[in-house]
Amino acid sequence: MPRPQETAVYPHGHHESVLRSHTWRTAANSAGYLLGSLKPHMRVLDVGCGPGTITADLAALVPEGRVTGVDRAPEILDTARATAAGRGLANVDFAVADVHALDFPDDTFCVVHAHQVLQHVGDPVAALREMKRVTRPAGFVAVRDADYGAMTWYPASAGLDAWLELYRRVARASGGEPDAGRRLKAWALAAGFTDITATSSTWTFTTAEERAWWSGLWADRTVASSYAELATGGGHASEDELAAAATAWRDWGKRPEGWFGVLHGEILCRKEA
Repeated sequence: MPRPQETAVYPHGHHESVLRSHTWRTAANSAGYLLGSLKPHMRVLDVGCGPGTITADLAALVPEGRVTGVDRAPEILDTARATAAGRGLANVDFAVADVHALDFPDDTFCVVHAHQVLQHVGDPVAALREMKRVTRPAGFVAVRDADYGAMTWYPASAGLDAWLELYRRVARASGGEPDAGRRLKAWALAAGFTDITATSSTWTFTTAEERAWWSGLWADRTVASSYAELATGGGHASEDELAAAATAWRDWGKRPEGWFGVLHGEILCRKEA
C-alpha cells in the first residue's frame, strides 16, 4: 500500500523575505504554551522545522534529551543544521520528512511539536494522527497555527483588506487552510485526542522598528516569493495587483499609529497512557 503524501503546496517557499520572519521565531515567542511541559530528558520531534531557530531553542531546553527537526524541503535543512552548529548544540539532528508519513516507529517521542504547519497541509487530521502515532503514551502533541481571518490592524486599509482576501484565496487554492488557528481543537478531536488544552496567543507589531520589519517582509513576500508565482500563475492576481498590495503594506508600516495583531490558536494534546 503506498504511503500517504502531501497534496498541498507550501505557498511561501524559502525566499529571503520568508526566512526573515522564520528566523525571528523562538521557543519563547512561538511555543510558550509548550515550555512548561518540557523536561530536561525528553526526546522531541519538531515538524516543519524550517531554518531551525525554534528547534535549537527546544534542544537547549532538553539538554539531557534529544530533538529531531524534520521538514519537507531538503534545502532549508542546511540552514537549520548551521543554526544548531552555531549554538554549539550536540543533541539535535535533522531529516527530510512528510508529516503524513513520518519515518519513525510508534511511541518514539515524548513531545511532537509543529509551528505554522497544519495550515499548509492537505489533511491536517491525518497529520495529527501521524504525530500522535509517533508520540509516546502520556506524551504531548503541541501545535500552534496563525488564523489569517482573525488578523487585525489599525488604521483601516482597503489595500490590506484586498491583500488578506487574496492571500486566503491563494492559500486555499494551494490546498491549505489559512484560518487554521480556530480549527485546531476540532482537528485534534477528529484525530482521536481526548485530552486537549486549547489556548491562543498573539504576535503584535506596533513600534516603528516592528512596523518596518513586518510590513517590509510582507511587501517583499507579496511580490518576490513563491506566493507571488502562485498568485499570478493561478490567475488570482496580476503583477500590478500584487504591487498594489505591497505598496499598501509599506504605507501601513509608515503610520506612527499603526498596530497589527496576529492571533494564533494552540493545542497541547496528551496521548492516552
